[in-house]
Amino acid sequence: MCVDFNRSYRKKLTTHGLIYIGGEELEITIKDISLSGVLAHLKCEDISRDARDIFNMMSASTMIDLYLPEMRLAGDAEVVRVDMLDGNILLAMEFKNISYDVDNQLYKRKSYRKTMVVPGRILLNGEYYTFMTVNVSVDGLMINIAESIAVEPGEITLLEFDELNLEGEIKVIWVERIADAGTLLGLQYRYMEKNIQGIPRFYRT
Repeated sequence: MCVDFNRSYRKKLTTHGLIYIGGEELEITIKDISLSGVLAHLKCEDISRDARDIFNMMSASTMIDLYLPEMRLAGDAEVVRVDMLDGNILLAMEFKNISYDVDNQLYKRKSYRKTMVVPGRILLNGEYYTFMTVNVSVDGLMINIAESIAVEPGEITLLEFDELNLEGEIKVIWVERIADAGTLLGLQYRYMEKNIQGIPRFYRT
């Protein structure tokens, strides 16, 4: 018997999940899974775009958001192969930035947080501080300021993203000092002139 040690062991199973492509959340069925990725299919009649549109979107960007609630797994995956079979689109995806055991986080936050690193500025104590986002959701975001800042939960203030041409009003939900003298802030949107693009909801009800 010849064994391919370069290929991860793949376990066959049937479970359901969601992917985010072209601004839409689409339901998928997982056919098998390994430590490095999954094979999934979605039915063309269940989506507003036809197979050609999906192929075109995959050509433009192979990175997608993936959520498998039964597996308690969520994060970024790369589509490495797209095939057609009996009217279904088969997607072979490789895990890139995946979080496991995400149920507790999703139940607390209600919506999926996408890992995203974007610079911005936030007004605190009458002064603007530069930050980098850690993750972003449709409800709020986590940011990292590279210095220790005295700020209390409940404060309402302003933030700006020059790169995204975006600004708005946010509320500080929680504050955490970190070891390198930086500050993590959990922020909730109060008013944004437009939404940050490319963020799925993946809501748990």
